[in-house]
Order: sequence, then structure tokens, then C-alpha cells
Amino acid sequence: MQKTITMRIDNAIYDIFKKAAEGQKRTISNYMEYAALNYTINESVIDDEEMQEILEFEKDLKKGLSDISAGRYKVIG
Repeated sequence: MQKTITMRIDNAIYDIFKKAAEGQKRTISNYMEYAALNYTINESVIDDEEMQEILEFEKDLKKGLSDISAGRYKVIG
């Protein structure tokens, strides 16, 4: 089931959306839906390489906490 969202935007922003929609032969509402979905997916989904970096960092943090718990550290002041 579709939902309706009402929002207020400045005329300048409206003109930008209108030109972008026309450039893609879309309605403004369809363009805004497409743009919002595209932004959300691209900003909240990471690729395999990024995930590997995160997992590597997690391993390093866990090792560091383990070293601290085992007393394997030196405070340098």
C-alpha cells in the first residue's frame, strides 16, 4: 500500500528537483522517491571490502582488550 508524504521545500530546491526529474523523464515525486532510496541504500550498505576492514578492526580491539585483561601492556607517561 502506498503512503503519501507532504513536505515543504524552498523554491530553489524545488527547481533543482524539477530539473533533475525532467532530466530523467520522471515525475518530481518519482524522482524524489528514487533519489531518497538510492541515497539510503548507498549510504547504509557497505561492500565486502569495507566489511572486511571493520571485522579486522574488531579483531584488533578484542585483542587489545584481551591484552589489557592479561596485563600485557605498559603505561608510558
